[in-house]
Amino acid sequence: MKDNLARKIVGRSLLHLFGSVLLSIITIYIIMNIGMWLADNVSLARDIVRLVLSVFSRSFVFFGTGILLFFFYFILFQWSLFQYLSELNMTVKRIADGTFDLDYKMEVRKRSIFGPMAANVNSLTDRLHHALEEERKAEQTKNELITNVSHDLRTPLTSVLGYLGLIEQDRYRDEVELRHYVQIAYDKSKRLNVLINDLFEYTRMRYDSAELKVKNFNLIEMLGQLLVQFHLPLQEAGMVSKLDAKETSVMVKGDAAKLVRVFENLIANAMNYGKEGKRLLVTVHMEEKDAVVEVINYGEPIPTSDLPYIFDRFYRVDKSRTQWSGGSGLGLAIAKSIIQKHGGTISVTSDIEQTAFRVTLPIIK
Repeated sequence: MKDNLARKIVGRSLLHLFGSVLLSIITIYIIMNIGMWLADNVSLARDIVRLVLSVFSRSFVFFGTGILLFFFYFILFQWSLFQYLSELNMTVKRIADGTFDLDYKMEVRKRSIFGPMAANVNSLTDRLHHALEEERKAEQTKNELITNVSHDLRTPLTSVLGYLGLIEQDRYRDEVELRHYVQIAYDKSKRLNVLINDLFEYTRMRYDSAELKVKNFNLIEMLGQLLVQFHLPLQEAGMVSKLDAKETSVMVKGDAAKLVRVFENLIANAMNYGKEGKRLLVTVHMEEKDAVVEVINYGEPIPTSDLPYIFDRFYRVDKSRTQWSGGSGLGLAIAKSIIQKHGGTISVTSDIEQTAFRVTLPIIK
């Protein structure tokens, strides 16, 4: 109840009321004393002053004058109190009708009881401005998402339809060419399937519609099993892997299947873009209440200009949207959403020596 504006207004009005009464009495006292002094010391004005004092001394004139003075002072005090409120109201009106921008700041007078109101209105307009900016960005993101999805779906779909059209029209020389066309259509269809599944998963994670199947598990054990599963693909890519962890058990709480997807994506990225370095290092260590996992490759670095956008959906460092040798462009965006839903963080650093994706997850104590 410390910030009860009604109580403050009533209190201030009562203070003005007593102040007006006091000032009225003081004013009448001063007027009478000045009049008596003039009557005693100024011969020319003596008769006039005495006449005025005799009239003024009558009770109805005395009290009438006091009441008039009271209203004068009270209105003056109240005017000074509510004039600032009127200014605030006019400012809000101008913000509402668009005369002022939403980032316009009201003057906050700390001595006024309406100062907190001005501060609250500034805070409200800030939040409204932020909400409108977020809405605008969301609309832009939605439009970009539709454009990107349309583009990425159209490219392989055009190939699928083209090759299936050739097959349907018997426009192939022999069975070898037929099987070649079928293989291309099949590969493009798999790419379509990957994109659609990733898009569905990204949407679910982005808008919190995916429920996590939470359980306790050993992060070290999970990462070790992942590297075993990737042993053959890493060997084919000419890379060797190593898990570096001082602890044998780091217990975390989360959806193991979704976290597996995160680290699968990071390992796959390291294979695709870091094979020139020939090595993949996965490290695990503890930092206060978090487990920190780093997936490090020693291949070509990510350009500095690309680092801030690496976790954006559909962002590819090579900027090529016609190359289908890579993934859907959603893997890192999905990974970020999954990690954030687990209360963790994901980031990346890259230089000429190494590229390291860093994941933090809360541990169980």
